Amino acid sequence: MSDLLIEPDALAALLETDDVDDRPVVVDVRWRLGQDAEINRADYLEGHIPGAAFLDLESGLSGAPSDDGRGGRHPMPSLTAATESFRSVGVMEDRPVVLYDADSSLAAARAWWLLTYFAKDRVRVLNGGLAAWKAEGWPVDSGPVQVERGDVVLTPGGRRLLDADGIEHYLDRHQVLDARSAERFRGEEEPVDKVAGRIPGALSLPSARTVDAAGRFLDPDDLELLLTATGVRPERRTAVYCGSGVQACHLALAMEIAEHGHYDPAVYIGSWSDWISDPDRPVATGR
Repeated sequence: MSDLLIEPDALAALLETDDVDDRPVVVDVRWRLGQDAEINRADYLEGHIPGAAFLDLESGLSGAPSDDGRGGRHPMPSLTAATESFRSVGVMEDRPVVLYDADSSLAAARAWWLLTYFAKDRVRVLNGGLAAWKAEGWPVDSGPVQVERGDVVLTPGGRRLLDADGIEHYLDRHQVLDARSAERFRGEEEPVDKVAGRIPGALSLPSARTVDAAGRFLDPDDLELLLTATGVRPERRTAVYCGSGVQACHLALAMEIAEHGHYDPAVYIGSWSDWISDPDRPVATGR
């Protein structure tokens, strides 16, 4: 768990260390679904962890959506674009990285998944985000931060990345988890995408259930119990999806915290918004 999450007091101590190689680059990934990037940036400017630079999820952690919806609402960024995004906020080849958002680590998990997909090591998420940092009395700064440009070198392939065909393979041979709310899974509501429902054969495990009321991840034993209660079989490989590849990364992080099955879950990054871009793909609703 210490390789994936960091607590506020541990981060505060590392930010004061004299050993530059151990002092983390801190990145603020403030984001809310449907909230304009400028509002997220304004929230960051109002108060952030000292030294943290702001990285916008929409432009920095996603490619441009296609006109026909293929690839989903938050498609994978290109290697060139991802490299530029992470270097622009100071991510270094030889220094650790700590990522955080406002509270529940939804956006931070997307950044964590991307960085580790591109084979960056020593990447952790601040457990409970900025809310936990402030709750423990650690200081915040306001205004922009000038950071030294990073030199990180990214290499694709550090994690399992799936497209729609890959999801169909997992449905046939392994297991698939839907990280959206239960209401969206059942097709009772769909606030974002054009079609309601789910990928037939998927199991429902909302990523929101993997954190407590304060936005902190449940402990590994409780996460494993949650996975077992959902019907996840540890001997099988698992793929995860959501609406557009953000909650899926959050659930993937939770699974790794639980070490359930001791494997890394594959992420269908295009997720539901990509799946429904082809009207011939099946859709299920109900329980």
